[in-house]
Amino acid sequence: MFLEILKRVYTFLFDTIQTILLAASVFLVIYLFLFRPFEVSGESMFPTFKNGEFILTNLVTLRFNDLKKGDVVVFQAPTDHDKDYIKRVIGVPGDTVEVRSGLVYVNGQQLDESQYLGNDVRTSAGAFLRDGQPVRVPDDSYIVMGDNRPHSSDSREWGFLKKDELIGKSFFVYWPPTQMRLVENP
Repeated sequence: MFLEILKRVYTFLFDTIQTILLAASVFLVIYLFLFRPFEVSGESMFPTFKNGEFILTNLVTLRFNDLKKGDVVVFQAPTDHDKDYIKRVIGVPGDTVEVRSGLVYVNGQQLDESQYLGNDVRTSAGAFLRDGQPVRVPDDSYIVMGDNRPHSSDSREWGFLKKDELIGKSFFVYWPPTQMRLVENP
C-alpha cells in the first residue's frame, strides 16, 4: 500500500518535471530563434506605438528577407548596447537619403510617409543627416527614424544602423490587450 502511494507520487513528480522541462525548452527555442518581446520605452514612435506597449519581434524574417522602407525594427542602440530601440526603416542599402527643408527624400523622390506621419510633420536634420546633404546608405546598413521626429534619437544624429545590430522586425502589439494589433508596414 505505502509503496503504491510512493510510486504514484514519484510518477506524478516525474511527469510534472518532464512537462516543465519540455515547456521551458519550447519557450527557449521560441525566444532565441523565433520571437522576442519588446517593451516600447519613450515617445519616439508615437503615435504608431505608445510608451509601455509590448510588441512581438520576429527574429526569423531578417535571416531570409531584406528589410523594406517602412518596416519597423528593434535593434541594439548604437550609443548604448544595453538598450534596444524601435524605429522605422527609411533608407536601405544603396539608397541615397536626404533631409531637405523639413522633408525626407529617398533617391531624389520625396518619401511618402502619410500612412504613419501626419501631413504637417516636418523632419529636422541632425548631426549626421544634415539639411540638403544627401547620404548614400552602404551595404549591410540602414537609415532609421522614429515616427515622432521631434522626439527621436535616430540616424539623423548617430548615422547608419548596421545590419548586425538588428534584433528583429516588429509584427504584433500584444499589450495592453485593448490595443492588440498587427504592425502595419506601408
